[in-house]
Amino acid sequence: MAVTAKQVKELRELTGAGMMDCKKALTETDGDIEKAVDWLRQNGLAKAAKKEGRIAAEGLSRILINGNKAAIVEVNSETDFVAKNDQFIALLDETLETIIASDAKTVEEALALTCKEGTLADAFTNAVATIGEKITLRRFEVIEKADDETFGSYTHQGGRITAVTVVKGGDAQVAKNMAMQVASMNPTYVSRNDMPQDVVAHEREIQEGIVANDESLANKPEKVKAGIIEGRVSKSLQDMCLVDQEFFLDTNLKCKQYLKDNGAEVLKFVKYTVGEGIEKKQDDFAAEVAAMAQK
Repeated sequence: MAVTAKQVKELRELTGAGMMDCKKALTETDGDIEKAVDWLRQNGLAKAAKKEGRIAAEGLSRILINGNKAAIVEVNSETDFVAKNDQFIALLDETLETIIASDAKTVEEALALTCKEGTLADAFTNAVATIGEKITLRRFEVIEKADDETFGSYTHQGGRITAVTVVKGGDAQVAKNMAMQVASMNPTYVSRNDMPQDVVAHEREIQEGIVANDESLANKPEKVKAGIIEGRVSKSLQDMCLVDQEFFLDTNLKCKQYLKDNGAEVLKFVKYTVGEGIEKKQDDFAAEVAAMAQK
């Protein structure tokens, strides 16, 4: 299949590899972006793919804590300007308050909830009509804790990034520090125990390919190669696990040690980055100008 410039650009953004290397990787993998990332890594031409995706939508995320429940919500708008609008922020707050008092599990269930404007869907419709821009409830999660557990929360850049943690033991500051850790260092799992086996297997396959393509290791015994592979797998995966990361306030400590020193354990975390994984419409300005000139 023909490889497009857009595919090459996307692969370059994900891996930092050169343009020709990206084009070759896409050619070798029939245009499959994920396989192309693996191909580049196995050939020593790229680092691991960025986990978070491109930030492409506007809006805000916010957290509300009420007793043993916490809600985290993301509401999207078309422009950053609208996300600063008082009505938009009021809608975000109303959404949080409505959801945290409910048992809604899906966006559809949340929009059907009753609020002061009728339903939450009505509130969004009214906001769109007044503001004149598309506004959507993208996602939410309600987290519950036990009486002997603590919520930690952190909001960055006014709501571009939010994180909430549930911590057993320690105190409120430990829980908040862990929320800041999640927001800044972007772990995917609490520990290796929470990591699906297919994630580990996939990374091992990548590292096996890297070792197989490394001529300097060609004459090493298989046992040595296996040890190198396992060591690299462990190193590659540790940044995905909260407890294995360097503690952001003291890089001489791992989070695991910081938690142990404070008699604490992270049970759960949720992090939202506004717009992650949503691709904005790419406008072709030159084409628009040419089309206007022909009218």
